[in-house]
Amino acid sequence: MLKSTLQKKLIEAGCDEAGRGCYAGPVFAAAVILPKDFFHPLLNDSKQVKEKDRNFLRTIIEEKALAFAVASIDNNEIDKINILKASFKAMHHAIDQLQIKPELLLIDGNRFVSYQNIKHQCIIKGDSIYANIAAASILAKTYRDAYMNMIHEEFPEYQWNNNKGYGTLQHRKAIEQFGICKYHRKSFNILPQKMNLF
Repeated sequence: MLKSTLQKKLIEAGCDEAGRGCYAGPVFAAAVILPKDFFHPLLNDSKQVKEKDRNFLRTIIEEKALAFAVASIDNNEIDKINILKASFKAMHHAIDQLQIKPELLLIDGNRFVSYQNIKHQCIIKGDSIYANIAAASILAKTYRDAYMNMIHEEFPEYQWNNNKGYGTLQHRKAIEQFGICKYHRKSFNILPQKMNLF
C-alpha cells in the first residue's frame, strides 16, 4: 500500500515525468498535491497500471487533488538542452502552475535541480512508494499518451498510438523506411546512416 506522505507538517507535492526515453514527442511532467487521507486501490506507479485504469485514475486525481498541474517540453527544446534538463524544466513548469504553493517536493528518481527556495527530496522508485508521486506519474503518462495519440493522426506510419514514441521494433523499422519527422528527437541519434529527413 502506498504511503500518503513523507511527513505531516509541510504541504507536499509529488512530481514525476513521462517520456524521457522516447524517440519522439515531448517529455511531460506533473506535480500533484493530494489530501492527506487520499487513497485509491488502483493507484500505483503508472507503469504498473493498465491503460484503462490510468485513464480512470486521471479523472479521480483531477477531481480529488488539492492542486495539480501538467507541463511539457517539446522535442526541439529537448534537442537543444538535453533530455535530463528538459525533464527538470517540465517539472519546474508544472510546479509553477500549482494553485497551492508546496513546501516540500517529492521527486521520483535520484536527481533534481532545486526549484526556487522549495525543499525537495529525491526518492528512487518513489512512484511505487508515495501516493502523490504515483498520482503525478499517472497524470504525466496519460497526458503524454493523449498527445502522442493526437500526433499519430499526422504521422500514422510510426504507430505512435501503440508505441507512444518509444523505440520499439515497429518504430525503429518505420524510421528505417520513412526517416524521421518533425516530432523526432534528433539528438538521440536514432536515424540510420545515409537516411534523409522528411
